[in-house]
Amino acid sequence: MKIEDAMVLAAGLGTRLRPVTDTMPKPLVPIAGKPMIDYGLDALAEAGVKRAVVNVHHFADQMTAHLASRTVPEIVLSDETDRLMNSGGGLAKGLKLLGREPVLVMNADLFWIGEKPGQKTNLQRLADSFDPETMDIFMLCVKLEDTTGHNGKKDFSLDTEGRLTRYREGSGTPVVYAGALALMPALLDDAPDDAFNLNIYFDRAIEAGRLRGIMLEGHWITVGTPEAIGAAEAVIGAFREAAA
Repeated sequence: MKIEDAMVLAAGLGTRLRPVTDTMPKPLVPIAGKPMIDYGLDALAEAGVKRAVVNVHHFADQMTAHLASRTVPEIVLSDETDRLMNSGGGLAKGLKLLGREPVLVMNADLFWIGEKPGQKTNLQRLADSFDPETMDIFMLCVKLEDTTGHNGKKDFSLDTEGRLTRYREGSGTPVVYAGALALMPALLDDAPDDAFNLNIYFDRAIEAGRLRGIMLEGHWITVGTPEAIGAAEAVIGAFREAAA
């Protein structure tokens, strides 16, 4: 399925990343010389996304100035400076700035490396395989051993048909949610106007048998603490050296 709209969830306070985030928003923290959010926005652009909503709150002026320099994808700001809306509320608010076509959703504090040149990217695979007839949410997943910076928690179990359920020992393949998914905006038409966690919709989709997943190719990186910056840069350096 062709997906040209996206939303990047970027409004969090980044409290675990202090003192770095005492002077800048978490999505602008540079990792190997590149702000975190630009890894995700570049991946969206490569996947064919033309327009991306980005929600802003913490140091919103810095975010606005940085994003103004981008032309692809076109950036639309969702202003949460008055009130943080959490993952679900932020997504529901941001989707109102887009149309009714399918949307890719990404978190701004994670990215991946090591995709194979000449092959479809993870986001292209996610978009191509999204089928709203059979799934409410189509989620990019990753094996724990292919992550850096993660807390070690397994989020879901993935069965042989691609269905996801909450992680349970001995049930399917244990995976971590890689912070990227595809959905139809209509899914959140009944969302409240208040802050709420997107996990509510994950659980609804599981109950309906309509939460599906696909495995990430490459290595997944998340940066939640100051120590994680060095770990992320070391992994990126190793991948670059191996590819040279």
